[in-house]
Parts: sequence; structure tokens; C-alpha cells
Amino acid sequence: MAAIHPSAIVESGAELGKDVSIGPFSIVHAGVRLGEGTRVESFCELGVATPLATFPTLEIGAGGLIRSHSVFYTGSRFGARLRTGHRVTVREGTRAGTDLQIGTLCDIQGHCEIGDYVKMHSNVHIGHKSRIHNYVWLFPYVVLTNDPHPPSEFLVGCTLHEFAVVATMSIVLPGVQVGRGAFVGAMTLVREDVPADTICVGVPGKNVGPTTKIRHKGTGFPAYPWRRHFHRGYPAEVVALWKAEFEGQEGSSE
Repeated sequence: MAAIHPSAIVESGAELGKDVSIGPFSIVHAGVRLGEGTRVESFCELGVATPLATFPTLEIGAGGLIRSHSVFYTGSRFGARLRTGHRVTVREGTRAGTDLQIGTLCDIQGHCEIGDYVKMHSNVHIGHKSRIHNYVWLFPYVVLTNDPHPPSEFLVGCTLHEFAVVATMSIVLPGVQVGRGAFVGAMTLVREDVPADTICVGVPGKNVGPTTKIRHKGTGFPAYPWRRHFHRGYPAEVVALWKAEFEGQEGSSE
């Protein structure tokens, strides 16, 4: 049975899985599907209608947590264990995998693709047509842009490949590709593609060498690839693969 606060509104046509909870003053519109065990806190609105959506439903997988004052438009799909901070806005046309984390005050403008285990800290802006692959990290105030000559109707999104890290207050310009395992330093303006496992820093951003140049300030070992030593929050089977990948190398975790 779903636990719905008396002040909440759940429209006819919404589908709530087993053990879903809806907090005070939240609204769940028709066409919303919430997976088993999903928790919606207070003052949220799920399934906001828009003519820009290509389908009239909002699907959130099992085990989700939508924190207070968050708004999700219709026309998006999310995998299991979605986690949000407070006051998140997610527009139509977003397709995301499992274990997505969206920090407080993030804004996802929609019509974008997001992989598994993507982590966004607070105040991240994701522009239309962005593509974010698995295991990407986006730190506070990162902006992914999409209009090469604003304002216009021609949009081309950024692409961030697996294991890429974009540090705080960085901006990625339209159409730019950030390669697998690349590191974009804080306050960088990324104007050109960043090759895999490369450091990009500065305004304008410059590719300054391999990520292995960066040493972990605590251990002195290479800080990247980060999956060599950072495993918190990832499933055991994935961590086992990472450990096998780096077995015997400098800085590998035990």
C-alpha cells in the first residue's frame, strides 16, 4: 500500500508501486509511474504537462528519493534508485539510468541522455541535448551549454564520456566532447574536445597532459583514474572489476 499524506494530491491515472510514500502538499499527476519503495517528500510536483514532451508519462524506477520542492515534467524516464536534493527541476525528454544523483538546485533542461551512476553536486545546469555517459561526476555550478550563437533554434549538446570529472564552476561549450576519464579543472572554459584521460584547465581551457600527472594529496599516488581508489557508493560487482583492472598498479586499493 502507498502512504499518501492527507494534503497531497494524487490524480487518477497515476500508478504507485508498493510502499511508495507521498509527502505533504505534493502533487502527482496522471501518467506518473512511481516504482516500488519510492519516496516523494513535501511540496513536490511530478508529471507537469508540457506540449514539448514526446510521450505523456513520467516514469521513476524503484527505490527513488525525491526531496522537497522538486519538480519533474512529464515525458521522462529514470532508472532505479534516483536520488535528488531539494528544489530540483527536471524538464521533459530526460532519459536516465540507475543510481542517478541530482544535487540541490540542479536544473536539467531536458531532451538529454544520462547513463548509470552519474553524480551531480548542487547547482549544476544541464542544457538540452546533453549526453552524459556512465560514472560521470559533475561538481557544483558546472554548466553544460548547447547554443553556439545564442539566441537561436540550433542546439548542439555536449557529450561527457565514462568516468569524466568536471570540477566546480566549469563551463562546457556547445558540441564539445569530454573524453573517457578526462579531468576538467575548476573554473575552466572548455572550448575544444578533451581527449580521454587528459587534464583540461584554464580560461580558455587547454589540454595540459595526462591525468596520471595529478597526485593524490593524501597518499602521493596517482589520483586518476579515480576508480582505482574511490569506490564508495558503487556496487560490489563493479568495484571488483575496477580492482581487477588496476591490480598491482601504483595507488591501487586493496
